[in-house]
Amino acid sequence: MSSVLRASCRSRSRTLSLQLCKRSSKYIIISSSLPVTASRRLSSSSIQYWNRETSKPQDFDTSMPITEEARILSLSDPDDTANDPVNKALHDPTLLPEGAKVLAAGASIEDFDWKELQKQKPNVVFVSHPLARNTLATMLQELPSLTWIHARSAGLDFIASDALAQSNVTLSNAKGTFSSTLAEYTLLAVSYFAKDLPRLLRQKSETNWERYPILEVRGATLGVIGYGDIGHACARLAKAYGMRVIAVRRNPKSKSDELCDAIYGNDTASLNTVFSESDYVVVSTPLTKETRGMIGREQFEHAKDGTVLINVGRGPIIDEDAMIEALKNGNLKGAGLDVFSTEPLPATSELWKLENVLLSPHNMDATDTFMLEATQFFVEENLPRFLRGIPVLNVADKAAGY
Repeated sequence: MSSVLRASCRSRSRTLSLQLCKRSSKYIIISSSLPVTASRRLSSSSIQYWNRETSKPQDFDTSMPITEEARILSLSDPDDTANDPVNKALHDPTLLPEGAKVLAAGASIEDFDWKELQKQKPNVVFVSHPLARNTLATMLQELPSLTWIHARSAGLDFIASDALAQSNVTLSNAKGTFSSTLAEYTLLAVSYFAKDLPRLLRQKSETNWERYPILEVRGATLGVIGYGDIGHACARLAKAYGMRVIAVRRNPKSKSDELCDAIYGNDTASLNTVFSESDYVVVSTPLTKETRGMIGREQFEHAKDGTVLINVGRGPIIDEDAMIEALKNGNLKGAGLDVFSTEPLPATSELWKLENVLLSPHNMDATDTFMLEATQFFVEENLPRFLRGIPVLNVADKAAGY
């Protein structure tokens, strides 16, 4: 067989052009007219999600032929070494699966040669830069060949735009990569307040041997606002502690869950109910137009006596001023906060000085390898699927923002 073979077939009055390229004794089917078809395949209603604890690596038929070429743009920080599995492939294509190549990498609009890219017809964007919103919107406007965008993070608020929401591209993320560490932090925060760790540390510094009563976690209720992958991981650990779990999610009747004792919708009355029944409330919902400011004074006024609020989602989901007021007037016993409305948290914020606040600098999922693992998920899991026409994992709702 020659190294290049051209063929054509006609189906439903449409012509499909195929080019078979021989590389390392394998044949890769590259179609110049597959973007629409690929987009439809990727947008399958039977979405599957990745979880680093439970998912089997490369759980698909790896012997399937490659039917699509991935021409990738990396919208990322060149100094972030966690992007290396993608960015280094710009100069060494062998670092990526066969059929994939990086056309260009950059952090801003000025870093890309748009006329040249229009000729090269990129179809994939790997995005990790925290200030990517405007550049990604420009890509969608200037490069109609794009069919798939993958975000290295689980949250998508940093790239949300009308251009993205109205586009025909498939959007996926790194959901399932960060959940376990955030669940561990959530239960740490639960224990921090249940056992009164501030008092323990204070007594130690004072060499004060004074016994005091503590709270049992077993039997307490954890309310989960946003029952996605992070919320599910929190529920799993909470059940190991013997806690009762109730949750809020957009479609409460979509399916039952063995970890939840009750599931509510995300309306105001349901939020108030969860606060009134929970000893601890963890916020793990993504930040969208609908969830911004969804928790505030009304929920805190309905809070059960002694409720602790834990936020591992995004800061602006909670009305921060109302939360500070509730922490001061006793409507909330305490708060464990890893995210804030403004980051870094200003030195003038009252949260720094409140004794009933456990505060961390948005790093409770920041292991040494967490971002590298998220990039590897793109390279080792989703990219091989895309190349074979298999629906990618973690397809997100562009309009909903998660």
